[in-house]
Amino acid sequence: MARRWTPQRFVRLRRARVMACVAAVVLSSGTVFGITARKAVALNVNGETTTVITYATTTARLLEEQGIDVKTHDLVETSSGETLANHAVVTVRSAYQTTITIDGTEVPFWTVATSAEQLLGFFEENNANAAKVTVNIDNIYNQLTGGLVINESGPVTVIADGTSSEAPNGKLPAASILDSKGITLNKEDRVSVEKNDGETILRVQRVTHGEETRTVEIPFDTQTIIDPNLASGQSEIRQQGENGEKQQVYDVTYVDGVAESETLKSETVTRMAVDQIIAVGPQATSDPTDTSNGQADSGSNTTPDESGSSNGDSSGSDSNGGSGTDSGTTGGGSSSGGSSSGGSSSGGDSGSSGGSSSGGSSSGGSSSGGSSSGDSSASQGRLWHPTPAQAQTYAAGAAAQRGWTGNEWTCLYNLWMRESSWLWYAENPYSGAYGIPQSLPGDKMATFGANWRDDAAVQIDWGLSYIAQRYGSPSQAWAHSEEVGWY
Repeated sequence: MARRWTPQRFVRLRRARVMACVAAVVLSSGTVFGITARKAVALNVNGETTTVITYATTTARLLEEQGIDVKTHDLVETSSGETLANHAVVTVRSAYQTTITIDGTEVPFWTVATSAEQLLGFFEENNANAAKVTVNIDNIYNQLTGGLVINESGPVTVIADGTSSEAPNGKLPAASILDSKGITLNKEDRVSVEKNDGETILRVQRVTHGEETRTVEIPFDTQTIIDPNLASGQSEIRQQGENGEKQQVYDVTYVDGVAESETLKSETVTRMAVDQIIAVGPQATSDPTDTSNGQADSGSNTTPDESGSSNGDSSGSDSNGGSGTDSGTTGGGSSSGGSSSGGSSSGGDSGSSGGSSSGGSSSGGSSSGGSSSGDSSASQGRLWHPTPAQAQTYAAGAAAQRGWTGNEWTCLYNLWMRESSWLWYAENPYSGAYGIPQSLPGDKMATFGANWRDDAAVQIDWGLSYIAQRYGSPSQAWAHSEEVGWY
């Protein structure tokens, strides 16, 4: 007997069919997801490549899975862009800090170069007409900077102690090359690498110290006194001036035998200077009667003369006019004149002192400000308040490390020329965007250094990272800027 179809049975069968369909869809979707999410990625870390199987969808997630700690200045590149694809190649290059010299200014520089020659090549590639750049190796036995290979692809010319020789194997650190030449370094000797017409030069500069004693002349001063016994306009030398001498001892730093800097160590006066004293007659007055009385009083009473002479000696040349005029009056006037002379001298001294104090304070303030700025640059900044040319030289090397040469460098140059004219202090008065890359707000650059407001190296490093993350390349950023006026 056939089973009867009831509404309840129909509902149960329909539910079973729906559940079977859902299970099939979930199973197939899971299979497809598993196949597509599972990726084989080539991971290259500082030249060592391994194949990694991962389900990560982004490069950041992959590096986190592999326990690779990426620092601020490290460079990470992915062949498939932001989204991690199957068979993608992820390259991680760890940066280290060395020191370069641009236009005679030492600048700490983060680089991923594997040799000093490659690092110099970065600057030449984008800025062939730039100022000469050298790589300084402060400690050749340091694992990071001292272990830097000099030239991976050719010989190196070694210049030391006035002689030049060739090291055929440049694919060695500086310490190994110098050891092969029998060159021993002293504690303060300097080692640098430079390029000249395609030639890679490893240069050693000897640093020595010594003392220099110098005899310096002390010029004599001149004092002027008023002598009422002399006619107006008449003068006599009462004491001939003689120059003195002092010996100064300097600590001098020599680089390859040439004095580079010096510090005053001590100073001793070996002969005192003798002041020259000149006596002059009183100034003539416009009233002949007063002049006559003044002369009579001066002749009859020696005390005012002595007082006038004393005032003259005391006040010196600061109060000639006042003292001379007063000495032409009567004895009481002379006393008053002496007081006036003293007052004039005091006023003059006060004015002079006030001026000197004001000038000294201003100068001191300026000096202090300059010193403070200089100290900050030396201790905190890497590329402190540079010229546009220095900033461009730094950026040329940093951009070339990312492979941004040729048209990419041209686009970067034009982009930041439009944004800031390559001025580290450029600030948009409306938006507040700041610095060479015109970061908005400016303090976003603090991720690369606390001195973002004054240090162009921080600004440039941040700007290059921003372009790489947001646009991928300077040409894309420039195209966006051309289209909408900003990037």
